[in-house]
Amino acid sequence: MIRFQQNARPRTDTPSHLFAIGQTVRMKSRTGLAQKAAELFQIKSRLPVKDGSPQYRIRSEHETYERVTTEDNLEVADDPVAANPVVANSQVV
Repeated sequence: MIRFQQNARPRTDTPSHLFAIGQTVRMKSRTGLAQKAAELFQIKSRLPVKDGSPQYRIRSEHETYERVTTEDNLEVADDPVAANPVVANSQVV
């Protein structure tokens, strides 16, 4: 038997996830220093909201483990090729 809580609010205020699975992101800088390209992460899965912020499982190709973080700790990563002018301007001969 399912019991419903009296006076319960409908769950219409749940924030939606901003990032898509497979998208490249980086952790927001807490010290104001520039982030390195090695600190890029890929969204592996979306997780439920925690404390009003959607959560994600992320992974860096330089690490052997995954991390779980909330959306407020992430930002969209710039295109790593465009951010490195040496790579962007080199041509294969």
